[in-house]
Amino acid sequence: MNHPELEMDAVVRRLHARRAELQAQSEAGRDARETVMLDQTSVGRLSRMDALQGQAMAKAEEQRRQLAQQRITGALARIDRGEYGECIACGDWIDARRLERDPLVLKCIDCAE
Repeated sequence: MNHPELEMDAVVRRLHARRAELQAQSEAGRDARETVMLDQTSVGRLSRMDALQGQAMAKAEEQRRQLAQQRITGALARIDRGEYGECIACGDWIDARRLERDPLVLKCIDCAE
């Protein structure tokens, strides 16, 4: 049984909306993650370093987005199994306010500490 204090349809809509937002951000940042190709005769060393740093930051942000998407997939799977809102450590219900703030949490506040 999913969390008794939550409206599961609203949670599912929120998770799908967040997934769509992450996918749009990923698509928008695709160019920033591409291999840096600079003409070394016309671009200074600092400009190359800035471009490489920007690329590294874009790749790290993409990794965070991919992790969030995996967590969303996991939350949707827990909903399908009827386990959404149960702490994975102790099995008690996670506080509904905590889940409303972050629908991807896996542990109650006691177990998260």
